Amino acid sequence: MKLFSSVGPNPKVVAMFLAEKGVDIETVEIDIMSGDNRKEEYLKINPGGQSPALQMDDGNVIGEITVICDYLDEKFPENSLMGSTLEEKAQTRMWCRRFDINITEPMASGFRWGEGLDLFKDRIRCFPAASGDLKAMAQEGLKWLDPLLTGTYIIGERFSVADIHLFCFLEFFSAMGQSVDPALGNVTRWYEMMAARPSVAASVHPSMR
Repeated sequence: MKLFSSVGPNPKVVAMFLAEKGVDIETVEIDIMSGDNRKEEYLKINPGGQSPALQMDDGNVIGEITVICDYLDEKFPENSLMGSTLEEKAQTRMWCRRFDINITEPMASGFRWGEGLDLFKDRIRCFPAASGDLKAMAQEGLKWLDPLLTGTYIIGERFSVADIHLFCFLEFFSAMGQSVDPALGNVTRWYEMMAARPSVAASVHPSMR
């Protein structure tokens, strides 16, 4: 296997996931700041142009962080972060999808079309006028989550990739002006607990050390 990775919240999810699992995979760094992920060489590997992407043992490549983590969890089943039963896995995938729709994708697009516009305007279609509304949507998603987060983790007492997924985006975009409202007590408590996990430090991108 080979992991094509870079700086950013999506690659951080997979890196933290691997750190939690204690699994090492050959990694090839893609310089997204210079746009290498949008060049023909990388697009032959991952036509979507996103990072990360995982080349599996059979040579095929998969993208999308939930899919990559799902595959790796099946490949290395010890200490499962998706769930040990069909029902647990379904809940984990549900929460990852909820975060994508209501929090993490609005948060990311709000940044791309706002503070990150100069970097992204020639790479993807951007809608600068929507940046503020998307950021507000992400904050509304966190407000919706707060009363539901009554257990230790997103899914009660079971730590999962859903926790990793949300944390990595909140960590990254908190530094970009989209911090968690301290009035959201449950989310704040959860975030601070997550930030103390050894896998957070272990998965810091080399360029940020």
